[in-house]
Amino acid sequence: MPRPGTAGSGDVARSGPEPTTGTNDEDTQVPTLAPDARIHLADDEAAAGARDVLDALDRELVGLEAVKTRIHQIAALLLVERARTQFGLATSKPTLHMSFTGPPGTGKTTVAMRMAQMLHALGFLRTAKVHAVTRDDLVGQFIGHTAPRTREAIAKAAGGVLFIDEAYYLYRPENERDYGQEAIEILLQEMESERGDLVVIFAGYADRMETFFSSNPGLSSRVAHHIEFSDYSHDELVQIAAGMLANDQYRFSPDAQEAFEEYLTLRMSRPRFANARSVRNALERMRLRQANRLVAADRDLGREDLMTLTADDVRGSRVFDADPR
Repeated sequence: MPRPGTAGSGDVARSGPEPTTGTNDEDTQVPTLAPDARIHLADDEAAAGARDVLDALDRELVGLEAVKTRIHQIAALLLVERARTQFGLATSKPTLHMSFTGPPGTGKTTVAMRMAQMLHALGFLRTAKVHAVTRDDLVGQFIGHTAPRTREAIAKAAGGVLFIDEAYYLYRPENERDYGQEAIEILLQEMESERGDLVVIFAGYADRMETFFSSNPGLSSRVAHHIEFSDYSHDELVQIAAGMLANDQYRFSPDAQEAFEEYLTLRMSRPRFANARSVRNALERMRLRQANRLVAADRDLGREDLMTLTADDVRGSRVFDADPR
């Protein structure tokens, strides 16, 4: 693997002085600094790359303060590991496999992408890529199909992050002929043998992930970081919607803003609400209604017309129906 201080081929990597390391889990490093030297962690060139990634994460994600704090803590740990190698101190290769648990639409995939960029910037991964898969990408339907599928996914993620969404579907003990356990065993082998070249992130609902790890203790013992993602609050979702609209150069009229906040209150109480994902889908439908309204108007349009969503565009949702279908 690229050791701390080396850079891979991705976009966010920044290289610093390359320490010499051994190949065992715990090694005495060849020092590049004198024992009485002093260093400032912020002066590490790779730290600047990591800060850029962390700043982007803080800008992009509304709320999720506990998640952001944990990511910053992991970054601090890795910076200290880099510093220790420069003094020739014994270090252990950090285990970076993770579990992201929480409801849908809470930023797990976004955080996985930023995590890959941060690990790459600090030299703990060769590349910043994330290869996202589900059970269908790993498990075959017939004997002999699962191993090549799983190994292909691992090969595509090599040097970066393998993100397994709804990972608990890999384990189906009620079906004796299911091949998910074979995929788990291959992942276990790779997580141990390729610990320095591949980071695996398991994601899904918290309760199901707990059962998944309880049923596979060998897997749980190889996952060092368990990060919980919570539902967004109403105010946070309003802020997220504003950001989505601004990115696409749309905005609500004052009446539409009021209608959207009412819509959100109603929608959050309905089944299958998926946080930011549901907000994005709702905004897409509002844009659809706006487009139909503007075409039907059969008149000249200005820039403001094309940018503005009205209360009618919001209240056209079935969420406002007295008896929603």
